[in-house]
Amino acid sequence: MHLVTAAEMQEMDRKTIEEFGLPGQLLMEIAGRGAFHLLKERLDGLGHKKIGVVCGRGNNGGDGFVIARYLGQRGVPVTVFLLSAAERIQGDAASNLNLLKPLNIPVIQLPRPVDFTNARGLLKTQEIWVDGILGTGLNSPVRGYFKTVIDFINASGKPVLAVDIPSGLNADTGQPMGACIRAAATATFAFAKIGHQIEPGATLCGHVKVVDIGIPPYIARQVGPRQQLLSAGLLRPQIIPRPPEAHKGTTGHLLVVAGSTGKTGAAAMTAMSALRMGAGLVTLAIPQSLNTILESQVTEAMTIPVPESKTGEWGLAAIDLLTPQWQDKKALALGPGLGQANSTRALVKEIITQSSVPLVVDADGLNCMAGRPEVFAQAAHPPILTPHPGEMARLSGLTTKKIQADRVGTARQFARTHRVHLVLKGARTVIAHPDGWVDINPTGNAGMAAGGMGDVLTGLIAGLLAQGYGQRAACRLGVYLHGAAADGLAKGLGPAGYLASEVMDAIPRQWACLQATP
Repeated sequence: MHLVTAAEMQEMDRKTIEEFGLPGQLLMEIAGRGAFHLLKERLDGLGHKKIGVVCGRGNNGGDGFVIARYLGQRGVPVTVFLLSAAERIQGDAASNLNLLKPLNIPVIQLPRPVDFTNARGLLKTQEIWVDGILGTGLNSPVRGYFKTVIDFINASGKPVLAVDIPSGLNADTGQPMGACIRAAATATFAFAKIGHQIEPGATLCGHVKVVDIGIPPYIARQVGPRQQLLSAGLLRPQIIPRPPEAHKGTTGHLLVVAGSTGKTGAAAMTAMSALRMGAGLVTLAIPQSLNTILESQVTEAMTIPVPESKTGEWGLAAIDLLTPQWQDKKALALGPGLGQANSTRALVKEIITQSSVPLVVDADGLNCMAGRPEVFAQAAHPPILTPHPGEMARLSGLTTKKIQADRVGTARQFARTHRVHLVLKGARTVIAHPDGWVDINPTGNAGMAAGGMGDVLTGLIAGLLAQGYGQRAACRLGVYLHGAAADGLAKGLGPAGYLASEVMDAIPRQWACLQATP
């Protein structure tokens, strides 16, 4: 499913009205009618409920007037609460406001905070709310009067249908702008917006339904949204069928460079996850002092004991042993449990710049490049980076707070600037590609907030690369399967307490489900 920014949606609306010739009032009619039908679907017994439609001055309020008209024509007790003087409403919204009068639908004008205060008795009697206060064009924090109204609606505890987007939610970042409606459902128009699918926006929107309002497909193609929500239907055609005559020599050989004292588990899970993903062979390069330990942990993978520095860390001298190792491999996973000694940092840089095969870099591989993201552009292939927000902060020099405030924008800019495929982990993981395209992943849950989950993801993506998948497909499939496997465990075992190794073990079954004919 394509997702749009607020600016992209505004341009589609403009082209549809001005160039295609579809009147704006007709678009508003179709939008309002679609939202009304969602209201009926999600909230039963409308005929017995008092519904308050709260409207601002713009087109979002105009959509609310249409909804109120459909409710009133069906005998539903509806009241419009207009947060403006009626004479200030203009254009298509004014036309729809005027249609309410002959239907005797009450419109209570509340242009000032004192008017809202005086109407609280009536406001408290409403049993369902329709939010038509602010739309997708919001670009500054909600304060003052509108904040008071939003806080009142939220505090009422009554279900809310949001028109296009919950008032106060940034359509591009999914972040509340000072105050934000908590909706039970949201009717959005033509396309879902990024803010509907990024947390906390995804939670604040409730159930989201996209209403087709008649935007011609050629106009959507002209504007060209560059972000999408991943789904099984989208990913299934990207799967490479495995031929019956396949053997371990044809299903890919992965090199994993990982592990250090106290962090052998990270190396083991990365290697085993690649095998769970279907890689034919995995070779794990580890410090020689840990070889015996790792050989007992990863019985299906091969190991290469690598000489350590005098202080027991990975050192630059390891490059001479590793260079011939990757020559016959299909991919390389770098970083889990590697450590961050100065000698290790130097080694990581050399591996990134010298490797001839596609790379996945995670954990300490990323931390070793903190403040030096320009090194990634020197890789033979655009590398895949899989940071969590803290690692992303160290890489980029931004604060975690700033990154989380605009996950899509931050990831997109970094991927473009440094020629990488960036997997920014977290709730609704964001995958940004070097050309500016962005994927948003809907799978996964809060139970994944546990150690080892990132090591599993690194192994999954690297295992797909080893089998011949391109970087885009490997990122998309690996991230989606990772979250879907965890969702299955959360459903069966409970919302938390399942282990990263259990997610890893659930991958083959989840992979089979994804490949099954829908």
